[in-house]
Amino acid sequence: MQIASRRVTAVVGIAVFGGALAACGGGSEKAPPPVAAAGTSTPIGTPTPTAPTTHPFTGGTTGLTNPVLAVKIDNTRPAHPQQGLRSADIVYVEQVEGGETRIMAIFSSKIPAKLGPVRSARVSDLHILRQYGKPAFAFSGVQSKMKPYIRRAPLYDISQDNGGSSYFRVGGRSAPYNLFTSPKALLAQAPKATGPRDIGFRFGDAPAGGRPLKSFTAKWPAERMTFTWSAKEKRWLSAHNGTPNTAAEGGLLGGQTVVIQYAKTERSQFHDFLGSYTPLIHTTGTGKALVLRDGKAYDTTWSRPSEDKGTTFTTADGKPMTFAAGQVWMVLVNDGKPHIP
Repeated sequence: MQIASRRVTAVVGIAVFGGALAACGGGSEKAPPPVAAAGTSTPIGTPTPTAPTTHPFTGGTTGLTNPVLAVKIDNTRPAHPQQGLRSADIVYVEQVEGGETRIMAIFSSKIPAKLGPVRSARVSDLHILRQYGKPAFAFSGVQSKMKPYIRRAPLYDISQDNGGSSYFRVGGRSAPYNLFTSPKALLAQAPKATGPRDIGFRFGDAPAGGRPLKSFTAKWPAERMTFTWSAKEKRWLSAHNGTPNTAAEGGLLGGQTVVIQYAKTERSQFHDFLGSYTPLIHTTGTGKALVLRDGKAYDTTWSRPSEDKGTTFTTADGKPMTFAAGQVWMVLVNDGKPHIP
């Protein structure tokens, strides 16, 4: 009886937050048991007792003890050019209402002076962010029904509602595309934000195989992004709906590694003021992914056993897929027929 009681207590503790997020999508996401990261006996997402020798988000050697900051950035045409994204470690591209996309950028190794335009959060952000521990999360608003989930999530809410003078309007842009922020000012309000931890990425020399590829276009119902390999810059340069994706600070946006992750996308219980449903992107479980690096494409399998664990990528022969050191773009596209009306 004593053993059974302990089991019940453990199950209840695990279910408190996971159940709340599952309710966002009107169902539950089943998670396999935790597994160890490739090449290590430590479960993915377990904080290391000392600073890593390379940054787990980029494979670089800078910012190893910096806190983690996630920021929501608009990705529609009126929001371009965005500022500060060239400094991001990881750039998530997520589908939102109307078949368009929005960005959630992860910063740690480098912190830009100014960033924007900042926009509102979505339910899929909460599912993605759990693997980062308790990061700082910056955004400009959220649907009222989602506020309780934000409050319960393991993160530091430094949204516009709480950030005060950390947010400001800039000239030359119309609202709502003129809201920018100071990342350093934001992080000053979240001094206990989690530092970088293992989220499953592996960096190193390119694995054997792969096929040469000049460009790849990711598509959503109302938007597309193309990534073209630049041998000169040694990274994939992005274009938005056929237009080069220029950064406000100069140059084109793009990363050394681009991951096209195919994930089930369906309606959540939330919708915008026009009545369009907010997509819920399922980023736990397993699926297919196309990894672009060094002018080649690699067919891989992604696996994320639970929301507090990271995502690993393996090649067809079962070996860890290594990323090129530098910025990583995580491009989330629907796996299967869209279920968003």
